[in-house]
Amino acid sequence: MSYTTTDGHGLFQSVELERQIRRLHSAVGNAVVDDKHVVFAAGSIQLINALVHALSPDADAASPPARVVATAPYYPTYRTQTKMFDGREYRWGGTTALWGNASRNSTDGFIEFVTSPNNPDAQLYKPVLGGSAAVIVDHAYYWPHFTHIPAPADEDVMMFTMSKPSGHAGSRFGWALIRDQDVAKRANKYVQDSIMGASRDTQLRMLGIVKVMLANLHGEEDIFAFGHGVMRTRWRRLNAVVSRSRRISLQKMAPAYCTYFKRIRDPSPAYAWVKCEREEDEDCHEAMLKAKINTRPGVLNEASSRYTRISLLKSDDDFEALMERVTDLVNAERYDAPGFSSM
Repeated sequence: MSYTTTDGHGLFQSVELERQIRRLHSAVGNAVVDDKHVVFAAGSIQLINALVHALSPDADAASPPARVVATAPYYPTYRTQTKMFDGREYRWGGTTALWGNASRNSTDGFIEFVTSPNNPDAQLYKPVLGGSAAVIVDHAYYWPHFTHIPAPADEDVMMFTMSKPSGHAGSRFGWALIRDQDVAKRANKYVQDSIMGASRDTQLRMLGIVKVMLANLHGEEDIFAFGHGVMRTRWRRLNAVVSRSRRISLQKMAPAYCTYFKRIRDPSPAYAWVKCEREEDEDCHEAMLKAKINTRPGVLNEASSRYTRISLLKSDDDFEALMERVTDLVNAERYDAPGFSSM
């Protein structure tokens, strides 16, 4: 098996897989693909720095380094990866709150990451800076089993990963949809120079998976209908228990119309964004650990320590264990209430 594909262009990505990915987006209705170039990578993680590199000024240019920013709470890998590579073309610039006043700060030279739906709080977000800032929109969770699809996404630079629509996280495959040809070429060259393109084995496997997904859309084995049913039930159950609590709360989510299902659908987020309400629970992550609930601290997302993230992407057994521990935590509140007596 060669490094390159057999399409005759000497490229490292399968033309047929690209065609099927375009078909998937069009069939689901979550992205406009007709005017976009497709760039493959080893997961969306590799795309983070590939796209930052592609949107930054050349290393020998007179322009100052680009500032890479995101709105808190944001996916922490945007920060950690930008700092790790520490290229001459870009620097981590912190949160958009530091730069959001357009009347005082020019947005030229900024690269803003937007995650929609967001990781960790599952909300749909838009860019904050506006103006001339370049924007990378991470649409990893913009699929009908995790969120309603109000309209096809049509930003200039968008990221996707196969770990979310199909669950094949370990296969390490992601792609970008890029409107500008020069930006796409720079991103593609980054991937070629760093790993000589996404794995051919992975591309062949992804091709088979995407074809199966397409063949079953709106059928009895529709992966998005199945996934939405599972995630909706998990959110309902967790929300029902937490709604009885005065110690913890969840993000607010409402039913919304989805163009894929052609109906109003209930929330089905990948994550629960938990807030600890009691004054003494200043570190929500630690409070959850005491209840034997594993979470990801909100401070990693540059949020308050009163927030922490619970993943709902678990096996059925793990989710049942989570529900038992959350229920125990909430039920314990009545025993902690002033004046309670078991007599």
